[in-house]
Order: sequence, then C-alpha cells, then structure tokens
Amino acid sequence: MEIRHLRCFMALAEELHFARAAAKLHIEQSPLSRTIKELEEELGAQLFIRNTRSTRLTRAGLMLMEHAPRVFASLQQARDCVKAAKNGFHGQLRVALSDGATLLCLPALLALCREEEPEVEIRFFEVPLSQQIKGLHDDLYDVGFAQSDDVGDGIVALPAWTDTLMVALPARHPLLALKRIPLDELLRYPLVLSDPQVCEGHAKHIERVLSRAEMQPLVAERVTTFDLMMALVSAGFALGLTGAAHIAASREPGVVARPLSTRVPPLTTYLLRLEGDPFDELARFIQRVQAIELPEFLRSTKSRNPDLPEELMP
Repeated sequence: MEIRHLRCFMALAEELHFARAAAKLHIEQSPLSRTIKELEEELGAQLFIRNTRSTRLTRAGLMLMEHAPRVFASLQQARDCVKAAKNGFHGQLRVALSDGATLLCLPALLALCREEEPEVEIRFFEVPLSQQIKGLHDDLYDVGFAQSDDVGDGIVALPAWTDTLMVALPARHPLLALKRIPLDELLRYPLVLSDPQVCEGHAKHIERVLSRAEMQPLVAERVTTFDLMMALVSAGFALGLTGAAHIAASREPGVVARPLSTRVPPLTTYLLRLEGDPFDELARFIQRVQAIELPEFLRSTKSRNPDLPEELMP
C-alpha cells in the first residue's frame, strides 16, 4: 500500500463520484480506477460498490475511511518534526485543546515554556473532546486540555485550574437589579450556550447546572466560540452562561457578569494524558501548567471588566 493509494481512496470516499474525485486529484478517471483496483487487490477486499448510477462505500471501505486520516496526520507530524529539527528545535509537544478551556491561560503558559525550554517546539490542535481522547490513544497528541474528566480508561485527568461559573447579561437588563441571579430567574430568559459537538465538556457542565432548576431552558442559539456568545449577549439576543474569565476577557463592552445565587461547581479545566510515566519534556510541561493560576489572570483583567464582582476576586 502506498500513500498515493490512500490519497485516491480518500478523494473517492469523500466525493463518491469518480469524475469529481479525479478532478479533485487533478488526474484522469482511468488512473484513479486503476489505483482503487490496486488497493482493493492489496487489501483483498472490495472498498466500493459502484454501478452506472452511484458509488458507495462497502463496510470494509468505511473501516478504511476511519483509519486513513490518522495515516495522513502521522505523516504530517513526521514532516513537521523534520522541519522543527531543521529550524533548531530538539523536541516537540503535541497539545490538543477542547472546549475553548485553555486559551485564556495559553499566553502565560507559552511564555514560561519559551523561557525555560525554548528548544522544545509546542504545536496545538483544536479538536472536539472525543477526537482528543481518540488522538491521545492513537499517539497523535502528547497531552490535552478539556473541561471534563469523563475520559474513559487509560487516560489520566489532572485538574489544572478552575473558573467561577457566571451569567453574562447585556448592559441593560432587568436581572441587573439582582446581585446574584437565581436559576429560576435566569431560565425565564432565552440563553445562548456552547455547542456540545464542539465544546462537549463545557456543554455537559452547563447542562448539569441547569438541570437543578424545575424549568427547562429556552436555548436561543448554540455557538462554537465564546466570542460569538459574548457578541450575542451584548446585542441583547440572549443571556450567556460561562466562566468568569471568558466574560472578563471579552472584547464586548456591553456585557456584564453576575454570579448565580445557587452554589454550583466551578468550571474545571483538566490536563489529559495517557497513563504511565510521562517523558521528560511532558513532565516539565505538566509542572509549568500547575504553576499557572487562573485567579491571577482574573486579577489582571479586573481593570478591563469592572463588572466582575469583587467577591469572586481572590
């Protein structure tokens, strides 16, 4: 099996049309057909069922389509490692990010890494939590961050930092008359929440919090970024529910933060890695993560967002 076989297979698997796949690969249909036939003979299995009207994947083809992207990911990582070595790096850490959980702490963490170990290249991959877990098992990533410790067997979830759950409101809203907002009052208004497909850990945490109320939430929108959530809140489209740091870091001036009146668990960002002793670069990276404290970030952003309640500041 050669890389060209897999490239042709993936193009046809995605298009399910020989002419479109051939155009995508910038080749004629006949060499594409020969390459697919070579691959099927090599594997001893039919990958596509094709007739004059359609082309579809067989069960064997579906299995190959699940594994083939990891081959290309590994190949790309090998290329990146060679390029990093050429540019003077002597090691690499592959870090997966899920739930938008770590971006607020990355500047301080990266500055510490560059100061203490500048010869180690750090590469980041923004992926959903399920993809991160799979990638850790498949050696596509060395470590990851997510707002969930429900990661299954074989993976260690270490608490990295926590963040207070807050309500994000537009600058003019009736609930601003309250210093702390009851859940039942919050649920009288439409909400904009994170997309569970993209921010799985964050969304599950919010779902558990909202389930404490008797009312069902009215979800006006599901968003994939917290910047969009803050923009919709600022426009008065709906209320948001997320970490204090996300609200404090928002570039939207028309957003005000209020705590819930009910005591709820904080949003916790976990560092995820495979079980076993970490290699040296990863062990030192974990030590640096544990040295980064989110309350320091909140203290630094207090001046940019004076609406963050004083009782939440350390």
